[in-house]
Amino acid sequence: MGSIKSFLKRKDIEISLKRYGIDALGAMAQGLFCSLLIGTIINTIGSQFHIPFLTQTVATIAGTDYTVGGLASAMSGPAMAVAIGFALKCPPLVLFSMVTVGFAANALGGAGGPLAVLFVAILAAEFGKAVSKETKIDILVTPLVTVGVGVFFSWLIAPPLGRIAMKLGELIMWATELQPFLMGILVSVIVGMALTLPISSAAICAALGLTGLAGGAAVAGCCAQMVGFAVISFKENKWGGLVSQGIGTSMLQMGNIVKNPRVWIAPTLASAITGPIATCIFKLKMDGAPVSSGMGTCGFVGQIGVYTGWVNDIAEGTKAAITAFDWIGLVLISFVLPAILSLAIHAVVKKLGWVKEGDLKLN
Repeated sequence: MGSIKSFLKRKDIEISLKRYGIDALGAMAQGLFCSLLIGTIINTIGSQFHIPFLTQTVATIAGTDYTVGGLASAMSGPAMAVAIGFALKCPPLVLFSMVTVGFAANALGGAGGPLAVLFVAILAAEFGKAVSKETKIDILVTPLVTVGVGVFFSWLIAPPLGRIAMKLGELIMWATELQPFLMGILVSVIVGMALTLPISSAAICAALGLTGLAGGAAVAGCCAQMVGFAVISFKENKWGGLVSQGIGTSMLQMGNIVKNPRVWIAPTLASAITGPIATCIFKLKMDGAPVSSGMGTCGFVGQIGVYTGWVNDIAEGTKAAITAFDWIGLVLISFVLPAILSLAIHAVVKKLGWVKEGDLKLN
């Protein structure tokens, strides 16, 4: 047992929730952002501003036409796997082999590809690290093992994992359509809290393919956390804190949450209010790339995702036009209501003595 532990330590193979559930998951979201999400944004810019270079076909592969954005989106599997490999501290030959692993897992995982990539990439990376530099023909052995393990597990577990993720996502979306009030609260609060915790709400939404009303509730919850923390901590953190939290990440407050969990009350209650408002009153749907559902106001990706969904729905004939009511709902849910509700609730929390000055100060 001792020899196994020393071997794992030497190979930097750490079997832990932090390494796989936080580091790898968070990196996967960055990979998605740099491929699928960026590709979607490029396509949206091209179509809305009528930029020929961004809307015309630049490559045709196996009968499929690709735009610039389409090429970026098509690389989501490899991008996720390489990002995961980087987070797991893979040596170069393992990291480069992850391109094939990600492509295989994402392709065989279908609609639930991101979840399949997460599991398969972790397995392939750790096996690759285990054999890395253990032989004199490392240039052959390491890529063969990494790719071989990755493709084998892609064949073995990617399809069922993909189906599970897809079914779970469909269940959440079906439940939200059926019970928009209760599910609006649950989805908004849970995804919003995931965004602030050191895990990836974006990766979770992507893995579950969370769109529609459930996606709208997720956007609401994430916005409530980011905008909420940005405004209630303005006195301590000024404009730098407003920007870094409001369009960066509310995860910056995790240290303060650990010290005093009550600082989390205002943004979380705000998300519990804006979630059902989004689902029941404004019928806010996020029909863009699922990863956008878990991004909130980070780079305004959540709002871009909602807008992209509107454009796609119009193109498909399921939506007549983007109305003033749509825009009012998006602005209120994303910015106005989170700010007003969080400030009001935080004032009560401070009056009760649960939070004091300096509790939200960022280092």
